Amino acid sequence: MKHSDSAHIVQPIRTSLQLGMLRWLILTLVLCFLSFEQAVAQKKLTTAEAKEHYGKTATVCGEVVSTRYADSTKGQPTFLNLDKPYPNQIFTIVIWGNNRNKFGAPENDYKGKRICATGKITAYAGLPEIVADEPKQIKLDLEK
Repeated sequence: MKHSDSAHIVQPIRTSLQLGMLRWLILTLVLCFLSFEQAVAQKKLTTAEAKEHYGKTATVCGEVVSTRYADSTKGQPTFLNLDKPYPNQIFTIVIWGNNRNKFGAPENDYKGKRICATGKITAYAGLPEIVADEPKQIKLDLEK
């Protein structure tokens, strides 16, 4: 076997090792990212912190200080404002009318209670909110 023949054999082995290491690195980075995203969802954010997490799935906790069921408005939303009442609200949980029957009367059931909502934090009119489609997204916060 000539020297040049052995170089052709070693090169494919080296390339496949590099590809394997690259795949392992990518998989590790993806798992780390997913773990970080999950940690943000599990960490309880205050209503004031929510605005720093737009686009992320998280859990936001606060006291329901004002509510409104807008039954004559398009989509029939129910608004649960946490920590500061409307029109000075700093965080809102929105339950659309098509999901309302799953919740009962949330504007009455949650008013005055400390709750946590888990979901994707989005912005409406520059303020953070979570749209709750399922009752399991809202839990009583018994820690405070």
